[in-house]
Amino acid sequence: SVELQQGKATLVCLANKGFPSDWRLSWKVGGSSWSSGVSQSPGLLQKDDGLYSWSSTLTLQEDQWLKNTVTCEATKDSQPPVSQTLRRDQC
Repeated sequence: SVELQQGKATLVCLANKGFPSDWRLSWKVGGSSWSSGVSQSPGLLQKDDGLYSWSSTLTLQEDQWLKNTVTCEATKDSQPPVSQTLRRDQC
């Protein structure tokens, strides 16, 4: 999801129903790894099913959001990453 406020875009990536707890969420902006303005939450154990959920928030300047592709990527060890590109027309 995306929220625009005062020239900034706040993007949230949420991953659900994973196991074990050591998956990591990361961001790519314009195809390059991005760590500035990122806030991560640790994996939270869901009591109902014993699986984990994670979230990561990215704050970008509005023009960076408007002119770049932004992708959230979930990774664990050597497993292939799972990624989702956020599209402005779906926000």
